[in-house]
Amino acid sequence: MKLLTSEQMRNIDKTAIEKLGVPGTVLMENAGVKLFEIIHEELHHAKNPRIAIICGKGNNGGDGFVLARHLLNNKISTDVFLLGNSNEVKGDAKINLDILLKSGHKIIEITNEKKIPSLKTYDLLVDAIFGTGFTGKITGIAEKIITNMNNSDIPIFSVDVPSGLNANYGSVQGVCVKASFTATMCLPKRGLVLYPGKDYTGDVYIIDIGVPPELFTDIDTNIIEPDDIKKILPVRSDNSNKGSFGKVFILAGSKGMTGAPALTSLSALKMGAGLVRLGIPESLNDIVKYLAKEVITVSLPDTSEGKLSIKAKDKILKEISNATVVVIGPGLSVSKEIKELLQSILPKIRVPLIIDADGLNNLFLSDIKKLTCPVIITPHPGELSRLINLPISDIQAKRIDIVSTVVQDSNITLVLKGAPTVIAYKKETYLNPVYNSALAKAGTGDVLTGIIAGLLAQKLSPVNAAKVGVWVHANAAEIMSKKSTKYSVLASDIIKAIPLAIKNIIK
Repeated sequence: MKLLTSEQMRNIDKTAIEKLGVPGTVLMENAGVKLFEIIHEELHHAKNPRIAIICGKGNNGGDGFVLARHLLNNKISTDVFLLGNSNEVKGDAKINLDILLKSGHKIIEITNEKKIPSLKTYDLLVDAIFGTGFTGKITGIAEKIITNMNNSDIPIFSVDVPSGLNANYGSVQGVCVKASFTATMCLPKRGLVLYPGKDYTGDVYIIDIGVPPELFTDIDTNIIEPDDIKKILPVRSDNSNKGSFGKVFILAGSKGMTGAPALTSLSALKMGAGLVRLGIPESLNDIVKYLAKEVITVSLPDTSEGKLSIKAKDKILKEISNATVVVIGPGLSVSKEIKELLQSILPKIRVPLIIDADGLNNLFLSDIKKLTCPVIITPHPGELSRLINLPISDIQAKRIDIVSTVVQDSNITLVLKGAPTVIAYKKETYLNPVYNSALAKAGTGDVLTGIIAGLLAQKLSPVNAAKVGVWVHANAAEIMSKKSTKYSVLASDIIKAIPLAIKNIIK
């Protein structure tokens, strides 16, 4: 499913109206009818419900006027409030306001604070104040009304996006409607799935207002859906052997960081890789062998600090030459010698490569962009901040735009971990809509790296391996959270739930 910015939605509306000849009033009428149908469904158990619709002066308010007409025509008690004077309403919204007035229905104008109504007697409040074009901070009468709405303990239904929410970035400055449910036109807007915006939307309905689907084809930001994952999950033939499902070589680990390589390796196997060989400092071999019995460990020369030595180069290159997937980074640590080692081996890699954690911390983005093999990087915001020299706050504020910029003119697939995880490759970006605070724990990123490696080993493309990987990872966390709690899930629990997450895809 596509995901829109407010500008893209405006352009789609404009094209539908100006080039295809679909009248704006028809689009507004269709929106109002769909809104009515949702309310009718939501309130079908309520006896004689009372509804208040708070309208702005723009097209969002116009949708509210159409909704009001249909509610009143169906004998549902409805009061319509307008923030401002009726003569300030223009365009299609004005046409629908006039229809409402000519039908004998009243509009209550709120032109100063004394006219702000009490909302406590209603069963539902409809927010049709501001639409997707709103930016900035709400002040004045609108601020006070929204505060009253949020404090009323009455369910709120927002039209398109909750008023006060930035539809592009999910940001909120000051007051914002806290909706119980939201109906968005045509396709979801970015701000509805990005935090903190998602906390304000409630349940989200996507409504068809009659815009032809072909107008959405150029949109390059997508939400990952279960059907997408089912289509690209690798098919496993029973007429196969371990070589059929790939050989993963993982370069990882340092003194005090033995858990990360074990978690990554076991996750790759659990996701279906045929064989995993784990290159680790030789002083850690016995520990890691105990933690990950199904994994073949490769002892590599190390330093007195328990970190990889430059002397490991030739042995690593031999392993890489026999691998179908290479992973570098989990628990590797950072040192001048490791940086030198990575600089010498990375240009020799020809198979798909995942660079994670300390693999990233030992490199610059320019190093990664020089590589000729397919590359997946899996940073959290802090790691990406160091790579691109941008504050974490800036990355978090514009997650989609930032990752799209980073991968331009490169062979990189970028998986920005967080809520939501964003994947970018070339001009395409994908958001995983499933996120769970159980994943906000040490080791879960190592598990994700292993899952993606296991999928690459089964010959998925880097971007498809990333899409399936983040989906399985997040759903495994959901499964374990329901079995225990979000507080208690460990990274090793996520590994145990990988088979159940896969079952949920193929059922």
